[in-house]
Amino acid sequence: MANVVIQSQQTSRFALHSRVFQIFMSGSLVTRVGDWMDLVALNWAVLQLTNSPLMLGVVNACRLLPTFLLSVPAGLLADRYDRRKLLIYIQLAMMFLTFCLGYLVDSGPALFWVFILIVTLRSMLAATDSPIRNALLPNLVPANAMSSAIAINTLIINLSRIIGPAIAGMLLAVTDIANLFYINAWGTLGVLISLLMIRSHAVPKFNKKNREKTTFKEASDYVKSQPAIQSLLILAIVPMVFGFPYTTMMPLFARDLLNLGPEGFGLLLSISSIGALVGATWLSLGKEIKGAGKWLICSIMGFGLSLLLFIAAQNFLQAGIAMFLVGLTSQTYRTMSRITLQVHVPDQLRGRVLSIALMDRGFIPLGAILLGAIATWAGTTWAGIVMGVGCIAITSIVLTIRRQIWNL
Repeated sequence: MANVVIQSQQTSRFALHSRVFQIFMSGSLVTRVGDWMDLVALNWAVLQLTNSPLMLGVVNACRLLPTFLLSVPAGLLADRYDRRKLLIYIQLAMMFLTFCLGYLVDSGPALFWVFILIVTLRSMLAATDSPIRNALLPNLVPANAMSSAIAINTLIINLSRIIGPAIAGMLLAVTDIANLFYINAWGTLGVLISLLMIRSHAVPKFNKKNREKTTFKEASDYVKSQPAIQSLLILAIVPMVFGFPYTTMMPLFARDLLNLGPEGFGLLLSISSIGALVGATWLSLGKEIKGAGKWLICSIMGFGLSLLLFIAAQNFLQAGIAMFLVGLTSQTYRTMSRITLQVHVPDQLRGRVLSIALMDRGFIPLGAILLGAIATWAGTTWAGIVMGVGCIAITSIVLTIRRQIWNL
């Protein structure tokens, strides 16, 4: 794969100075807002069609499981084929399936199992989209703007996470659920148009003769030979198990610790999203950040400490401040981890190594089950304490065993 040179005269570290990156992010924002609207519509549609919490769990399992299972195959595709063209094909297929979901919701509960099948198929496509999309980002900016590009992509995700559900809530009050699926399907045109506008010279060229040499073993051997990469991947498991399940546990914390209802719970999550936006915005400015390892360790420790502050909060103001810090520290860690990984990995291996890294999301449900069991056995407060202390203590142990993390 040839190295990509985009706007070679451009020396700015700010990714939005790249024209092709501007185009891609604009289209991505439109599509991601639609995706979050779709998630709200999906859950409401399941309850409307079945009135069953069990079916809600089944559908969300069908939505999330492919992410864990298909990450590695998607990474292979990202390193073997044209990433831009792959994304175009994936988005076209997802657009069609989303139209199908809207039609099935209009048709009523008689076709619910077909609805589940379509959700699963679409989730399989979404699972392949993420590693390919993340591998494409560095190809759209100069090398010195890579960190800014990754941070801006994270900023777009968090911004759409706030905008999408809010729009969905308003639309559900005035229109049918099926229309939200149709709107999301048309919203896919945003990223499709942006991908079509990116000229072929803006993406890496793939040598067909080398495709058969692109194997997962090559990436596995690379990870085994790079202690720094190993350390990043191991460290990533800690906050996934002990920290990020806070979104799943938040309804329990809000009810049992603060005596809040759904409105208070939703507001606390919004405050954490604002903190995440602040962290991502700061990292997106393109300033050179030295001592990535120190930032990673300190942000996880700060994440754990912020969770403990939240558990100790006596009123909503204290809880809100703590949740802002939770969002800030968790997103700073998450974005810095991705930036550090992408900086260290060569482009011809980027898709496969990223696919391994993105599998860390599979540990969030495991953490949620563990913390839910602790809450049931010992109480909600102890579950929160385990979250905060777990982040701090396990990170300290990992740092003791793998000291090279501190010097990344």
